[in-house]
Amino acid sequence: MEIEQIDWQLCCPVCRGPVNGAAAGRCHCTACGLVFVLQDGIWNFLPLEREPLYAQFLREYALIRAAEERTRTDPGYYRALPYPPQDDPLAAMWRQRARSWLLLQQRVLTPLEPRRLRIVDMGAGNGWLSHQLARRGHRPAAVDIFTDDGDGLGAAHHYQLPLPLLRAEFTRVPLAAAQADLVIFNASFHYAENYVDCLREAARLLHPGGMVVVMDTPVYQARESGMQMVREREAAFTERYGFPSNALPARHFLTQAGIALLAEQLGIRWRLQWAVPRWRRRLRRWRRGLYGRRQAAEFPLLVGRF
Repeated sequence: MEIEQIDWQLCCPVCRGPVNGAAAGRCHCTACGLVFVLQDGIWNFLPLEREPLYAQFLREYALIRAAEERTRTDPGYYRALPYPPQDDPLAAMWRQRARSWLLLQQRVLTPLEPRRLRIVDMGAGNGWLSHQLARRGHRPAAVDIFTDDGDGLGAAHHYQLPLPLLRAEFTRVPLAAAQADLVIFNASFHYAENYVDCLREAARLLHPGGMVVVMDTPVYQARESGMQMVREREAAFTERYGFPSNALPARHFLTQAGIALLAEQLGIRWRLQWAVPRWRRRLRRWRRGLYGRRQAAEFPLLVGRF
């Protein structure tokens, strides 16, 4: 999508100056002069000096995602997400995504519609959420640093919809302030190095009255349960791939206490929306505790206003 076709006001991720089109496939910051390039339909707003910080993570991430068989050749597969075939290797993961998508529609989107919303899809991955949002008539902008054409932003060509695809960091989004109705961290908030910085960037993007949504990030009652999950994950990756996949100092999970602390630090008013009734969640915790197992992750939809 050419710069003139993007229905968002862009800004420089470094100095926050305005970005204008200069020539086909290139745009520049009118304040500091940095040039940004369009490649295979994706605008690269990741500053050159930031590339080495992500190099190892992206190499390992691509290897793991390929081993998980996330790439398909059938456009229909991507257009159906989050509802893949029942025999899909990641069917369980997509069932969780589908539950969250239903909650998002019921508790967030439907009360705001028929307004046509501007929505930042943070950690858009293969673009499935942006695609579903666009189908509902909204104006999403897909943000990620992974550009793989099977499982990253490059996969968005399967949707045949004019989606703005922006390669950028969560704390340096190339969108001017106060434009978005919603900022959705799409199974991605736990990759953040600093939750406060990410939420401050979300607040910058939102117009007054806008909302931030954290979707499909694992939440634990006890921090130790989350830390044990991380240890188990790193051990499993080391055994299978030969590395623990911890090149970035990601946070990996949230706790109930951590959610409350973010509210206190940033003035966020959180509402937690659940797909699973409270009694079933309590019963599950009791059973796991009875057998000496750590608490399982829970995946509420976190909806916040600043």
